[in-house]
Amino acid sequence: MHYIIHLATSYLPAPKLRQAGKLRATGFRAQRGITLIDTLFGTALMLLIFVGIAGGFKLSVDVVTNNKARAGAVALANERMEYIRSLSYNAIGTSGGIPAGGIAQSENIASNSVSYTRRTFIAYADDPADGTGASDANGITVDYKIGRVDVSWNSRQGARHITLVGRVSPPTGMEAAVPGGTLEIIVQNAAMAPVPNAQVHILNSTTNPAIDITTYTNNDGIVIFAGAPVSAGYQVTAAKTGYSTDGTYNATAQNTNPSPGPLTVSNNQTTTGTFRIDLVSLLAINTYSDIVSEWEDIFNNESKIGLFVDTEVSGNQVRFEGNQPYPLSGEVRSIAITPSELLRWGEFSWNDTRPGNTWITYRLYYSAEGGPTLLPDSVLSGNAAGFTTSPVDLSAVSAGLYPTLYLHATLSTGDPNAPSPSIQDWQITYEHGSALGASISMHGDKTIGSGPDGVVYKYNNSSISTAPSGTVTLSNLEWDTYTMSVVSPPGYTLSSACPSQPMYIAPNSSLTAKLFFSPATANSLLVDVKNSAGAILPGASVHLVKGGSYDETVLADTCGHVFFSNLTNGVYDISVSNPGNQNYSDTVNVTEATRLSAVLN
Repeated sequence: MHYIIHLATSYLPAPKLRQAGKLRATGFRAQRGITLIDTLFGTALMLLIFVGIAGGFKLSVDVVTNNKARAGAVALANERMEYIRSLSYNAIGTSGGIPAGGIAQSENIASNSVSYTRRTFIAYADDPADGTGASDANGITVDYKIGRVDVSWNSRQGARHITLVGRVSPPTGMEAAVPGGTLEIIVQNAAMAPVPNAQVHILNSTTNPAIDITTYTNNDGIVIFAGAPVSAGYQVTAAKTGYSTDGTYNATAQNTNPSPGPLTVSNNQTTTGTFRIDLVSLLAINTYSDIVSEWEDIFNNESKIGLFVDTEVSGNQVRFEGNQPYPLSGEVRSIAITPSELLRWGEFSWNDTRPGNTWITYRLYYSAEGGPTLLPDSVLSGNAAGFTTSPVDLSAVSAGLYPTLYLHATLSTGDPNAPSPSIQDWQITYEHGSALGASISMHGDKTIGSGPDGVVYKYNNSSISTAPSGTVTLSNLEWDTYTMSVVSPPGYTLSSACPSQPMYIAPNSSLTAKLFFSPATANSLLVDVKNSAGAILPGASVHLVKGGSYDETVLADTCGHVFFSNLTNGVYDISVSNPGNQNYSDTVNVTEATRLSAVLN
């Protein structure tokens, strides 16, 4: 069949055609173009739409994938539960478990491109219907078995798992006694509260078959194994991610008397082991050499001056400002002096020139909320009136209470036309810490037994190095009370520490310890001063006396410590006082590097 298409063409007269073209061009010029704002808005709208579509598509994929993975996990769990139901009652158990059997405790299974971990746990259970424990009506506490199957996998949103729990009763429906005893494991934290979902690993290679089982505590922090074979040598370890570890210990050449040792299960008896774990902590250790340094201003510029009143720096000295006639008085004050790692203040000294009929009086200020404030005479005797004789002993000024000082001078004259008094320099010395790379030893108070060398500590590390920067960070530390000492460089001993030694590290905490070392002498005494609540008392006065041969009084430093070196061995009388606390007095037998804690009520 053929089709004939007719095309019709019409023509406009020339004038009309030109007129139409003219009208079309005019209309085109009247239209508005697309602006940059329109383009940006349209692009943003399209991007928003496509992002939403992509997010929805991704969510759909994740839902489908997770549902598929979950269906696989359910199938694996059901498969294992069906297998358990197919076994005879006596055969139901796990390899290395209590009760023992042929079922694997843990399996890694790949299915549909998903990696699963299937864990099976079998245990005897005591039915509360006829009483539990000692209250059981017929005395049989192994009424049936409980099977728990947990299948876990990793999804895009994190770890996932499903758990199936089933009950298997004896085929006759009657309870039957099972030889053995009951093993009860209790896991608590530092406050003795239950730790749920803590991993408990039990190992005993002396039983037949050997026991090697891993399970988790319930909400009460307890795991109970009825029907545990009668045997010694049950090794238990309790742990949890982010927590410390606790357990039993086997005898070794270094720990011949472990405590606690492996548990023993007796027939028809309950053996209970209680273990304590808690969140671990972080400890940063900074080590310093205890040295004496000096802050000085020689007035070669004004960089260390915080206040001028009618005074100036001129010719490497502070003098009256301008030319004669001078004002009757003027003042100058230093900038804030705040040494790093300050332990105690030393001396304030100066060099000055005082022509006839002129005076210079020196005072010390401290940093207060309202600004530099004059140190009271109760802290530095004579400061209100001012000092005119150099040097001034600042050992009575507690660095812990006054970590920032200002030097202040008042220049005065009786004759405005006389030469100006002047200060050539002033200095203040202080004792502080300078970073020192060191090797230190640290042990906790918790013990795990004893051996030929004495007590065996749970934590004992003799090779902690802070070299070369003088700092190191220890992680995963258990809550405990720790004591540290210097190993190297040789010839040093601990002379102060913040916090004071020994120090307590709480669970789930982050602490910084500052250790200060001084040259060791044959005999020394390190005293830390605290109140009854355990708070340090910087500025407390420590008086040490030995007959008529030694008599020294020193204020506790910013860490609450006083270090006495170059002592002779023997018995000393010590007394400690601090405003607001009862005085402390005692005797101390100094032998080599001796430590003493003075507690003031």
